[in-house]
Amino acid sequence: MTEDMLRTVLDTASVTTDPEGWLRLPEGQLLTLYVAHDGVSLNIAKVESLRIAHGVIRARSIKGESFFVAREDLFAVSVDGGTKLAAGRKAGFLG
Repeated sequence: MTEDMLRTVLDTASVTTDPEGWLRLPEGQLLTLYVAHDGVSLNIAKVESLRIAHGVIRARSIKGESFFVAREDLFAVSVDGGTKLAAGRKAGFLG
């Protein structure tokens, strides 16, 4: 993923920078990073904040885990959450 592509994703997700330099998502949103290198893939789920420097992405999960990956190995990002669904009935259930 190019730097421009990643910036577009982060802008779309309304990421802000905190005083410590971490890129933070809005409340209730999380990222999943999809990374691959030499045929081996890794999905990094429930990412709450990022730091990007010198071609390295440092991702911090809601569990406090830190992941360090090369930006060039990142090929996709998904944004999870951020929208509230109206309460309603689930299909197949009455009541």
